[in-house]
Amino acid sequence: MDGGSAGLLITLFLLSILWFLIWRTDRKRSQLPPGPAPWPILGNLWQKDVLPLYRTYEKLCRTYGPIFTIWLGLKPVVVLCGYEVVKDALLGHSEEFGGRPEIPLVVQLSKDYGFISNNEKKWRELRRFTLSTLRDFGMGKNSMSQRVQKEAQHLVELLTKLEGNAFEAITMFRHAVANVICSVVFGSRYSYSDTVFLELLNVIGNYTSLFLSPIAMVYNTFPNIMNHLPGPHRKALAECEKLKDYIRQKVEIHKLTLDPSCPRDYIDCFLMKAEKEKSSPENMYSNEDLVMSVFNLFGAGTVTTSNSLLFFLLILAKYPHIQAKVQEEIDAVVGTGRAPSMEDKLKMPYTNAVIHELQRFHKTRVENFPRMTTQDVVFRGHTIPKETTVIPVFSSVHMDPTHWENPKEVYPGHFLDEKGEFRKREAFMAFSAGKRMCPGEALARMELFLFLTTLLQNFTFQLAVKYEEMDLFSLWIEIERRAIPGMFFAIRRPVSS
Repeated sequence: MDGGSAGLLITLFLLSILWFLIWRTDRKRSQLPPGPAPWPILGNLWQKDVLPLYRTYEKLCRTYGPIFTIWLGLKPVVVLCGYEVVKDALLGHSEEFGGRPEIPLVVQLSKDYGFISNNEKKWRELRRFTLSTLRDFGMGKNSMSQRVQKEAQHLVELLTKLEGNAFEAITMFRHAVANVICSVVFGSRYSYSDTVFLELLNVIGNYTSLFLSPIAMVYNTFPNIMNHLPGPHRKALAECEKLKDYIRQKVEIHKLTLDPSCPRDYIDCFLMKAEKEKSSPENMYSNEDLVMSVFNLFGAGTVTTSNSLLFFLLILAKYPHIQAKVQEEIDAVVGTGRAPSMEDKLKMPYTNAVIHELQRFHKTRVENFPRMTTQDVVFRGHTIPKETTVIPVFSSVHMDPTHWENPKEVYPGHFLDEKGEFRKREAFMAFSAGKRMCPGEALARMELFLFLTTLLQNFTFQLAVKYEEMDLFSLWIEIERRAIPGMFFAIRRPVSS
């Protein structure tokens, strides 16, 4: 066979594969909710009018309705938008929409260990154990609020030493928030000058940035290809191994010093549980399950809350009248002679409303946090097959004009009644909803309130760099991924803490 004939056969073979993939995709499309036409093989991955969803969901809803299908490569993903639809799925059909698909980037890191395992039984068991243990160490209780208060004061002392000079907020806030979870997990906090700990914070920050990036979507769509290609994913995953090694060292030290009559922290409790369960054939409490559970607590308990605090300060610096009104309430309720406490929260409806409003206003990138159907389900006129990936767009819930008076504005009145008292809103889902709701909600709420009120009791925050040319969300994303510095001035208020 000559070269021309071989080339023709190869071309025909590749075209036949492409035709088959298109045919299979079209067949699947006819059985799913409507959506934008995917490209062959790539799906909608590189279509800017489809992704990221927090930018495009409104336009897509106008065309296809609140339930539509996008394609990540050859995999269909059903997208849910608006409060009524998301509520109906996550609460009204919690079991049917309660699965979690395999996320290759997570699997590559965790090897399916820890409480985010895809093994449903292990996930339930380790999640239950983790929540129970965190409650034992004060999550949602006064003892935990005291830990947060002490860490907030350390942060105030650090900012005071800057004497009004500009500071980069991400690392500092991550360190403060991380110290709270570290006091429970490791039994200790870390100095703000601890270079080893700062490096570990950088590791978890880099992995989170990768996880939220478009590269992660590509990785999760084509993991077998990406595992053989260079790029930031390889660097971030390699760095994570250093953090896992650090945790392993901590676990070994704990094994040598463990006193079962007086457990010091989460690691001690896990080791004691592992000893009780060592004869179990399922082995859900292995050493690597402990390492990954600690890794996930450290990551989830650090980046999300610290990023929220940074976003809060960004908005308050942009809207100084809101910042000033929160400070007025702090001065009236708390005064200057003591630090804010959780007991003050009920007396501070405006501050509570602002915190909820800023969480509502904060758009999130959701493509890499999917759900999955656990069975075939007929949902609002659509048949969604078992094991279909599902993405509830929480930004669409928080911007739903049928449930919010001024959805596209920062408006604390959303959470205040006619008497100025705080009111809950059903369409507030900052911590998700249903079966996969955030397990750290109680701690996160406590941290957001105590850190923010302590900071605003002592300082007024201003942006150190002007970014008039950028819209708010573009600015936030650039700061979050550290493409530009999130620089602030912390101007000392005439109060004593």
